[in-house]
Amino acid sequence: MPNRGDGTEDSTGDLPPLQKLESPTGSPPSSSLSRLIELENCVSNLSLAHEIVVNRDFCFKPNGPPTNSLEGTVSEIVHRAFWDCLQQQLNSVPPDYSHAMILLQEVKTLLESLLLPGHVRLRAELDEVLDMELVKQEVSHGALDLSRLAAYVINTMASLCAPVRDQEIGALRQLQEPVELFREIFRVLGLMKIDMVNFTVQTLRPHLMQQAVQYEQAKFQQILDKDPASLDHTEAWLRAAASEEMSSVSGGPVSVMSVLNRAYMHLLRGSSLDQKYPETVLMDRARLNSLGEQVRSLVLDAAVLLLTSAQCGGAVWSLPGFVGKLKRSITALLEGSHTSDADLRGALLRVGEIVVQQVNEARHSQENTPLPQETQEILKGQIEELWKANNPVRILIGERVQGFLQAILQGGSLKRSPELASLLRLLSADLAELGRAFGQIVHFNRSVFGPFYAAILRRALFPSGEPETGDDHR
Repeated sequence: MPNRGDGTEDSTGDLPPLQKLESPTGSPPSSSLSRLIELENCVSNLSLAHEIVVNRDFCFKPNGPPTNSLEGTVSEIVHRAFWDCLQQQLNSVPPDYSHAMILLQEVKTLLESLLLPGHVRLRAELDEVLDMELVKQEVSHGALDLSRLAAYVINTMASLCAPVRDQEIGALRQLQEPVELFREIFRVLGLMKIDMVNFTVQTLRPHLMQQAVQYEQAKFQQILDKDPASLDHTEAWLRAAASEEMSSVSGGPVSVMSVLNRAYMHLLRGSSLDQKYPETVLMDRARLNSLGEQVRSLVLDAAVLLLTSAQCGGAVWSLPGFVGKLKRSITALLEGSHTSDADLRGALLRVGEIVVQQVNEARHSQENTPLPQETQEILKGQIEELWKANNPVRILIGERVQGFLQAILQGGSLKRSPELASLLRLLSADLAELGRAFGQIVHFNRSVFGPFYAAILRRALFPSGEPETGDDHR
């Protein structure tokens, strides 16, 4: 918890309400516009709740207009004018504290918003020190001590802030000029408020996880009620997977779970779904696209390592640190090269050169001769050929990685591939993290949308009302 001070209990009251879309002012909205607003509200709330639950790194961040935008320029002008006005008032003789009084009240309000129910003593102290009626009397008698009040505010902030803000609190203590001090106090208070909200989100996440499935089901049903076409792309996605699965089993019984797993695996490829991405997975589309990119990168990394291992010999391959250094070089050179075949081919050409260079350096360290020139050219040619989607080595490793992920979805034991076991073990950490992330997304999605999927698959697989297989759709 960011707070440091009184013993307190966690409170959920600091979590901001889910984002609302305000109705337009003026004439009452039409029926269709009202329905659109309600639909956008549902989608907005659903997306935020889903992000909090699924994204372990989710947090709110300071929000302001872009610096170079018109809004940013206007905001900067207005703020500068406000602080210039405050400076003029404090420099006048006698000082004019009308703006300062407003700021003190806002500071008090912000500090109060950071207090938890257990901060009874601190709340009473805040009311006593920043008693605005008393401050007005001090102003009228020329006895207001802004430095004393600022010091109290900073000390209170220090007792409430997270350790990450200690440096900024220390910087506040060094400021003497009132206007700059006020401005920085407000900036740091804003950051502390965000810290408080993010702490509350983290505290609530375990409780949200318990309720998330029912919440997302209910919200999506609201969306479906308002727009019955909200499952069209999902139905097409599942029917395509069902058709493929029925073809693959040659007329035998079709497992609902196998159809779902096939459909989820398609999401990692994604290109055929660009225009008609299933609605039920849209909130995880960016995550799944990123995982798909990781799969392609991992397959290419493993393919280059496999080809290199076959050509360079065991003595070099077993050198301490050699494979790790080689893998890092391959990954760095291939990063961002998957957008087109031409980019990938160019990147693989560079990879071939670096691989041969590093192999020769390793052989030199053993006082060996470089790879024969013919072997060097063969290896570079084999690596370049990996740009082709139908490359046999690329296909073989791709199948093994796909099998690994398929096993994750099935929840069974992972089948070991003897010919690739040692190679994929080098990438085990990457594979494990990839499988964990993919499995988490799929499991949660299946839990939320299982009832919707079941209805679609029942129509696709059992159009005549035949009994289903024993597989649970969840």
